[in-house]
Amino acid sequence: MPCSNLHTSLLKLFTLLLFTSCSLIVANATVPTSRTFKYINQGDFGEYTVEYLADYRVTPIYTFPFTVCFYNTTPNAFTLALRMGTKRSESIMRWVWEANRGRPVRENATLTFGKDGNLVLADADGTVAWQTGTANKGVVGLDLLENGNLVLYDKKGKFIWQSFDHPTDTLLVGQALRSNGSNKLVSRTSISDGSEGPYSFVMEGRYYKLYYKTKNSPTPLLYYMSYEFGNGQGSLTNLKFYCNPETEQGYAFELGFTWDMSNSPSFGTHILARPKYNSTYSMLRVESDGNLKIYTYNENVDWGAWENTFKLFDGDDHESLCQLPQRCGSLGICDDNQCVSCPKPKGLFGWSKSCAPPVLPPCKSGGANVGYYKVVGVEHFTNAYTEGIGPMKLNDCRVKCSNDCGCLGFFYREESSKCLQVPELGTLVKVSNSSHVAYIKMPK
Repeated sequence: MPCSNLHTSLLKLFTLLLFTSCSLIVANATVPTSRTFKYINQGDFGEYTVEYLADYRVTPIYTFPFTVCFYNTTPNAFTLALRMGTKRSESIMRWVWEANRGRPVRENATLTFGKDGNLVLADADGTVAWQTGTANKGVVGLDLLENGNLVLYDKKGKFIWQSFDHPTDTLLVGQALRSNGSNKLVSRTSISDGSEGPYSFVMEGRYYKLYYKTKNSPTPLLYYMSYEFGNGQGSLTNLKFYCNPETEQGYAFELGFTWDMSNSPSFGTHILARPKYNSTYSMLRVESDGNLKIYTYNENVDWGAWENTFKLFDGDDHESLCQLPQRCGSLGICDDNQCVSCPKPKGLFGWSKSCAPPVLPPCKSGGANVGYYKVVGVEHFTNAYTEGIGPMKLNDCRVKCSNDCGCLGFFYREESSKCLQVPELGTLVKVSNSSHVAYIKMPK
């Protein structure tokens, strides 16, 4: 056999032996029996106050001030979640991460951590509702870290799986969003089933953005975009929620984002709040109404341990509450953070929660059975980031909306002839410019 062929054969044999050896090492790295567990969702409920007026059962997985629990807001529909706060403070305890969001389990469901290293939540009938997918990947243990990160690790201490990579609506201090977009924040619904809501917080390009998802639109609607990060080059690759002492004495703590850019040396911090105490136990959340808030837990307080330390839409120092898509429900004019009127075909009337767009007839080609009524001096909640398309004549804009069964109305800027069709009306923002007008679709 030629020397070159012999060398190639030996190299292939060595590679095969090395791969087999590594596979055996991983396969043999199992969870010690003393670290395995099986917790059953049964027994008495906890007696302390938690968010969403939920009933809950605690598991033994605990690290101050975090506890893994089963909780429910409707009978026999439980979510496996991480709770933040302790009974000692006599304050509400908040849910900061959920495993099986939107896929509840029942009484006698089980949480099992087996020798193969997989963490599995199974319903009472054995159906798997959620799992980490880490079977036979070298996991040797599970730990709940002091920052609230639930981790599965190998014998070298490397995280094979971590809850920080799978946020729901909340970021804890030290947790990050990354450029692949797979770990965006999604709000909770306002109803009690705990499923995903319509609002999301994502990192795109040089911005972080907030979107509103509606069934009438194939794509979510942008209602907030941060200012530009960096020097205009590259895009955000990492946006981490951080907390640091502002001074060596720690008289105040900064809360905000650290960030870095791709294709650029740019990096920095974006400060959101400065609580005057240790705010390490803070959480940033996309709320069920679309607002972005920070809540800080003060472990040294016996009562009222939680403080709302930041609101993006606060109607004061930051954004107007009128920019929240559903501030005024499905329809309403918002001015100075308040819902002030309900626009109807016969004029403006007092606003109430019953204010709604007209019920439209079945959609017909050409929109022959629909008309419009005009509202002067208003903008759509998305107008802050888009004027629409054009220039376009008003009648062309009208025809375009009439031919689109998903269009509930359009917003027209007379000075620029820009046309914005909308699949959802929601909050109409009052403006002083009377050339900014809305046309709301109605039965003819």
